[in-house]
Amino acid sequence: MAYEQLKLENQLCFPFYAVSRLIIRAYQDDLDQLGITYPQYLVLMVLWENDFQTVNEIGDKLILNTNTITPLLKRMETMELLERKQSVTDQRKVMVNLTAKGQKLQEQAADIPLRLMQKMQIEPTESKLEEFIVLKSQLNDLIKLLKEVR
Repeated sequence: MAYEQLKLENQLCFPFYAVSRLIIRAYQDDLDQLGITYPQYLVLMVLWENDFQTVNEIGDKLILNTNTITPLLKRMETMELLERKQSVTDQRKVMVNLTAKGQKLQEQAADIPLRLMQKMQIEPTESKLEEFIVLKSQLNDLIKLLKEVR
């Protein structure tokens, strides 16, 4: 091949793409039991951590544009997992908070990360957890760099 830089095996992006798809697939059975999709799971995690956030805050944390996050939140509102309301202090902002049903899912989802490790046949030892912490830190650094790319 004349352009080595165009070989799939030479791409930095492909392993990330593949890992992302495979992780989402590994989560699928657990999320199906909860009746939610992976993007909905991400929104719930953001709100479980800190309820009552604006649409923009959620979109920023998940690196999603408004045209992606808004239909996602509307669907979740239809599912009665969350509520969207105009901000009392700023009518331009829409506040999002969990319903009782959305809060209850947190308890049901609590074991999902551990089950993922079990599916991957990884023992959650201290050294293995440290490896994942280092990897996650490196990925977060890469995310910060890529957020600056336009």
